[in-house]
Amino acid sequence: MAIETPTPLSTLDIRVYYEDTDAGGVMYYANYLKFFERGRTEWLRRLGVNQSELAAKEHRLFVIKKVEIQYRIPARLDDLLSIHSRITRLGHASITFDQSALRGNELLCQSGIQVACVDARTYRPAALTHELRTLLEKAQN
Repeated sequence: MAIETPTPLSTLDIRVYYEDTDAGGVMYYANYLKFFERGRTEWLRRLGVNQSELAAKEHRLFVIKKVEIQYRIPARLDDLLSIHSRITRLGHASITFDQSALRGNELLCQSGIQVACVDARTYRPAALTHELRTLLEKAQN
């Protein structure tokens, strides 16, 4: 049975650098996905989840299964963005995140990203470990 309650918000502040932009100084659209990845990774790290250890010891990896994204306003060179991340659904072998990029209070981009848990040896779907599930459920409160 999936849990479908929003979790507390996690925030990562990140600057838009020259390498993130196109010739016009606008952040390249695919870089939002990189920033969202960093937001999820740092959120897990703050919870004490080291993804390298999870792969080595528990044979679990996270892969992207589905992305829905809506671009609203472009980020520009030197902007300081806040990447907001929260779990909206915790499944047997998946986690769905709501993520957004804001410049101050201005919403620039919003996404729903489904992450699947797979076995690191076979790349087939695998249940979240009991320890990870317990940690994620606690983080929701």
